[in-house]
Amino acid sequence: MSKTPPVSRLSRRLVLAVASVTAVALTAALSGCTGATSNTSSTPTGAVQEGGEVVIGAEQEPDCVDWIATCAGSIWGTYMMQVPTMPVVFDTRLVDGAWGPVPSDLVAGEPVAETTGAGQTITYKINPDAVWSDGQPITSADFEYTALQIRDGEDIFDKTGYDRISAIESPDPQTVVVTLDTPYAGWRTLFSNYGVLPAHLLDGQDRAAIMADGYDFSGGPWRIESWDRGTSVTLIPNDNYWGEKPHLDKVTYLFLPDTTAAFQALKSGQVDVLYPSPQLDALSQIESGLPGITSQVDARSGSLEAVWFNNEAFPFDSQAVRQAVAYSIDRDAIVERLFGSLGVDEAQQSFNSPIVAEYAADDFSQYGLDLEKVSDLMEGDGWAKNSDGVWEKGGQTASFAIETLAGNKRRDLTTQVLQSQLAEAGFDMTINSVTPADLFGTIAPEGDFQAGLWAIVDTFADPTLSSSFLSTNIPTADNGFSGINFYRVSIPELDPLLSQVDTELDIDKRIDVSKQADAVIAENVPSLPLDTVPLVLLWSDKVGGPLEINPVQGPFWNLAAWGLAG
Repeated sequence: MSKTPPVSRLSRRLVLAVASVTAVALTAALSGCTGATSNTSSTPTGAVQEGGEVVIGAEQEPDCVDWIATCAGSIWGTYMMQVPTMPVVFDTRLVDGAWGPVPSDLVAGEPVAETTGAGQTITYKINPDAVWSDGQPITSADFEYTALQIRDGEDIFDKTGYDRISAIESPDPQTVVVTLDTPYAGWRTLFSNYGVLPAHLLDGQDRAAIMADGYDFSGGPWRIESWDRGTSVTLIPNDNYWGEKPHLDKVTYLFLPDTTAAFQALKSGQVDVLYPSPQLDALSQIESGLPGITSQVDARSGSLEAVWFNNEAFPFDSQAVRQAVAYSIDRDAIVERLFGSLGVDEAQQSFNSPIVAEYAADDFSQYGLDLEKVSDLMEGDGWAKNSDGVWEKGGQTASFAIETLAGNKRRDLTTQVLQSQLAEAGFDMTINSVTPADLFGTIAPEGDFQAGLWAIVDTFADPTLSSSFLSTNIPTADNGFSGINFYRVSIPELDPLLSQVDTELDIDKRIDVSKQADAVIAENVPSLPLDTVPLVLLWSDKVGGPLEINPVQGPFWNLAAWGLAG
């Protein structure tokens, strides 16, 4: 859950319908009147012009674009530069009403996965037309280089799946046979969550240094022309791309972390497209009508927001305290206040997002506002309220700081409500606003926090909570800070369940084990899910083409098909 905000790199064995959140797909031309609700989230495809430029407002700037490294955790980096430039084995597409994995044009067909004894083999056939932007063919050497960089490297964002690779064979340049030492139900994530890297350019070189500030190679329809840190990123077409060529000459992402400023830029014509976090003022503007602006809102989301606890840091090293905090918060009231106008009014009850709803249980529903239970739990753990009404134990108060991203008014409101509710329950919470680069580059990986409020985003539709909660995925100095169990979760009875979810190939058994894991997670409350964040896309009538929110690969997944309206 993977995930950017930290991105959990998730996979899925079958294409399954999203069922736990009602889809709100609203495509309306906002010209001062109320838009109509539709059952589809796609927009009419009209003729577009060849050439021209589109400017897109971006909420976040990534710390780096070395996609396999921890510093590339911001989901906006994935949306802006990874998806348009990195070749992947599986894309996420809408099939029969559900978003799921389909083979991309990098491969000549569906890879073949076979169980072999105690392990598994996956055979990939590479499309002979697939080439890098310098004209060199994409070959089995690129797959091998990528797999070994992830499996054997340090400071790797998430090694899940790749850590099972025991051998890679290349019978010919267009064939790759990967052997896993144990079966991996999420095998479709391999070479899909990160993509494939060019061995002929990176092997033997300092990959991190080459890719940190942008790179000039591409295996997708776009390539990075420039990255002006603090200001913008510009993409131009990859002339050697073998698939659908872009209509536009240039796309510029303008960094606008402040939502109010971003909306003003859209209304003034400084930017043509926004993909904002849904803020109350933004939603009210959409409802009132923005002349010349079309909107799309979809509650089918892989973006899950939570209060994240550092399970090794005081006071959240106590299960009783974590449970007490869960009983201190009226999560439904928070969700209703934030997203009620979109029909989303109930808290998320699992860390499995709606994208993988079939694998989710609802065990977190046991936690609602109950101050009597708070008192029972805290007093049972040896705490007593001091003269300020704050819980205290052994000379330490139940005080903590929560880290969140600066410039996001919705999260500002959420932290203020949390602060008020927790104060009523006897907890003293302060708020630290930080940058994405600091939060996901050092603070979270190094465990230098007590609690946090951010969203994780499923970048592949498969249930692998092991990325976030398996104890072997805790980043440490010994493993080069690889892994995204930033929360330092180590629950002995949970590890084997999460491992079984990863290895179980029988869908029904996998679902059952996943729900067992959900129950253990809810009992231990290593963190607390709040909501799934509805997705909002806004664009001016200058922009044409099939604009559509992809809840996994983001809003710019089909950017090559966009153009200036004909």
